Amino acid sequence: MIEFLTFEVAPDERDQWLRVEEQHWSRYLESRPGFIGKEMWVGDDPGKIHAVIRWETKAHWDTVPAEDVEAVDEAMGKWFRPATLHTYRVIRHN
Repeated sequence: MIEFLTFEVAPDERDQWLRVEEQHWSRYLESRPGFIGKEMWVGDDPGKIHAVIRWETKAHWDTVPAEDVEAVDEAMGKWFRPATLHTYRVIRHN
């Protein structure tokens, strides 16, 4: 399963935001069963950062407690940015 999140982050804050995000979200995700990996992307709009997060299954993703999400978001402090979320199922890969 792919979790695709989009964050609005000012280009001049990107490096600091990525460091804080890595300290909090990446470390938390690495502790979760079924977490495979994460990539951060930027497209044509430099004010948007896309997180592409891979999970073994949707069942693994579903086990992330809402309380944990809230706690990690809170730990981001002033660097917290709400995200738009999309999820995708991999139906074939080569």
